[in-house]
Amino acid sequence: QVQLAESGGGLVQAGGSLRLSCAASGRTFDTQTMGWFRQAPGKEREFVAAITWSGVAYYADSVKGRFAISRGNAKFSVDLQMNSLKPEVTAVYYCTTRPQGGVFTKGNSYDYWGQGTQVTVSS
Repeated sequence: QVQLAESGGGLVQAGGSLRLSCAASGRTFDTQTMGWFRQAPGKEREFVAAITWSGVAYYADSVKGRFAISRGNAKFSVDLQMNSLKPEVTAVYYCTTRPQGGVFTKGNSYDYWGQGTQVTVSS
């Protein structure tokens, strides 16, 4: 099993920045690909970004150029730097991982999930 713990959410004004972090524990070598999804009230969970063990990153079109995903030096953590935030990105952000490589935008392709961290952007 892999446990994921997110941190870094909060309230920020539009145009501001936040950095989310996620640390894996347990079977940490089962974290070949790590990523972030988000779920806004009344909406389905959607893909935000993901990064492979070797550092190849993939982003949803809606966040390209504003968000950056990175892995820690030990590879068992992942950060999401979010800049130029807009109110429409308000959601609960979930860290996720899968033991196999590759980047997938469907949530059912990932095996482990964190509890989520709230990001609220005020206008």
